[in-house]
Amino acid sequence: MLSGSSLNMVWIVILILFALLFVYLRYLDTKKTAADMTRGTDPYSLGSMTEFVKDTLHQLTHSQLSDLGLHEVEYRRRLNKRSELRRALKGCVSGDVLDKAYVKDFLKQLLVSHLGLNESNINAAISFENQLDLTAQDQFEIVLYLYKQRHGEDALSVLVETYDLARPRVIPGYGEGGVYAVTADDMAYIYESEQRPLLFQEKLDIVVQRIYQQYKGFSVVDEIRDQRIDGVSGGVSGITVDRDSGQEIFRSHDDFLGIGAQHAGLPSTGCESVWIFYRGISMHLAFLSFGSMLELKRVCQNIYKYNHPGQLSEASGYKVNEMKDGSRVVVVRPPFAESWAFFVRKFDLPKVSLDQLITGSGAELPIGLLKYLMRGSRITAITGAQGSGKTTLLMAMVGHIYASYTLRVQEMAFELHLRKIYSRRNILSFRETEHISGQAGLDLQKKTDGTVNILGEVASDEVASWMIQMSQVASLFTVFTHHAKTFKDLVQSLRNSLLKSGVFRQEHIAEQQVISVINFDVHLRRDANGNRYIERITECIPIEKGTFPDININSDSGSLKKRLEEYFKLSAEHIRRLNEEGHFISRNVIEYRDGVYIAAAKLSERSILEMTEQMQPEDAEEFKAFLTAGWGGEGDL
Repeated sequence: MLSGSSLNMVWIVILILFALLFVYLRYLDTKKTAADMTRGTDPYSLGSMTEFVKDTLHQLTHSQLSDLGLHEVEYRRRLNKRSELRRALKGCVSGDVLDKAYVKDFLKQLLVSHLGLNESNINAAISFENQLDLTAQDQFEIVLYLYKQRHGEDALSVLVETYDLARPRVIPGYGEGGVYAVTADDMAYIYESEQRPLLFQEKLDIVVQRIYQQYKGFSVVDEIRDQRIDGVSGGVSGITVDRDSGQEIFRSHDDFLGIGAQHAGLPSTGCESVWIFYRGISMHLAFLSFGSMLELKRVCQNIYKYNHPGQLSEASGYKVNEMKDGSRVVVVRPPFAESWAFFVRKFDLPKVSLDQLITGSGAELPIGLLKYLMRGSRITAITGAQGSGKTTLLMAMVGHIYASYTLRVQEMAFELHLRKIYSRRNILSFRETEHISGQAGLDLQKKTDGTVNILGEVASDEVASWMIQMSQVASLFTVFTHHAKTFKDLVQSLRNSLLKSGVFRQEHIAEQQVISVINFDVHLRRDANGNRYIERITECIPIEKGTFPDININSDSGSLKKRLEEYFKLSAEHIRRLNEEGHFISRNVIEYRDGVYIAAAKLSERSILEMTEQMQPEDAEEFKAFLTAGWGGEGDL
């Protein structure tokens, strides 16, 4: 028999257990209610199916298979399938199109086989049969899907060209001058022109893509990112904080409905900021919205994660990384930036050749000269503004470096991907990390038997100063990119880097070191219409300071007039040398004028001699013939 005190303790324990069970059941009921509110009443709405997908995939990837009592063969089969699903779920957020396709196929099976999605209920997700209920995003994704069936990765480019969307227009709310933007009205017109009855499988593909991009993908830019364009960015326009309340603005996608802020008389918010970089121009897709700033934040937190580059935090407010397909991604966040934003830059590897990049009348001149600059081992700078095509041109120029040369590449983030283009070449790339600086990487290159050094971008004083030293002693020649606007700006920028890094203390000595290294500058330009071209190819000729000839006016040998005439017979080039404030002459050997590439000044005899010494005999003969055909002679000082 239990004593009275013991019996009381038993009842207390029982009451406590009942209380805990009651709290747990209430918790489950609350969680279920919240999930139901999120899903909505229709099990085939996008919200409901997205929650179903999340719950099901979580169970499939985290369940204990050992508790199911499976046969060994079935157990291993399910284990392998789960491992493959886990790998695909991790890889699809890195830009891997194969993993993305695998996950989407898996989602189709779940929705059709387990949820019962069919022809009769799929319209509850997207109103395919009622055009008036379609949002601008719905219309865009349907049209893009139709174009992808015909054009693949070029779907968006063909769509833009078909409807002449890449042209400047005056649109209210953007300010003065033309702007490149696509509005909801444009999208409605395009949809009206392209629409056709869709098969169930086509509707299923579109619905699955919408669920995928909300669950694992990159929201409204998910399919855009996979297209063959120059890049895509988000979070770079619109207001993020209400001026009166100081609170973050959240405009839901249901409120947005694709009509555009300028049509509703509302200011554009940061979540309505989707921009694509197409053929050198930035184009605003004004009809697309992330739905909320939280969704934009989710995209920013996931899009840079390939190869685990580190955590994006308030202390580390930006990350530069690459994606699985070689795209460069930059992500910023507050407080470093005023809002969450990302920038994805893509490089068109299949079209990396000089013949495809340089077109137009007289294009054979810059194409030929760039080939011989690489074969002649000239230290070459590729300059220009952002988006002018420096990195892509550098990729193409590498193809004309002799295959026997070993290449060592230093970058801030892997962008060139030269081994994908030239897989049989001896190429090794290094990049900066949190613990290894660009300077340390450049120092290491001296010990890796590199013949040619390639710098993805000379952006810091340390890298610029080391590049000058490396070009003098550590490699046969160097090719690099820089953001200088003119050749003089390039020299001054590199000179200042030498001074600021403490390598030299006197300005004129630092400048002499720079001009003794740089041989040629290839300057790229992008005009207002997005056309890219080589504005000039400039040769740098170092000179020694001279003095004017000593003329004795009181001499009896000839008249003063005759002596002055002889004096002024000095060539204009010699006069320019004598009056040169710096230590070099910059001469444009090729220029782009009125849409035509023309031969300007001839190459110096010094450059021709040094280039032919580095070339193979047959290339040297072809080079001389090229100079004769283009400039009417081999060289001129």
